[in-house]
Amino acid sequence: KKNARTKTDKLSFKKYDPVARKHVEYKETKIK
Repeated sequence: KKNARTKTDKLSFKKYDPVARKHVEYKETKIK
């Protein structure tokens, strides 16, 4: 799903990782 925040910071944005249980900084390469 597209989010306004992800669009604003496409190069590097922070996303919550349920697996790691913490916020990780995602680069242009998206890891699912």
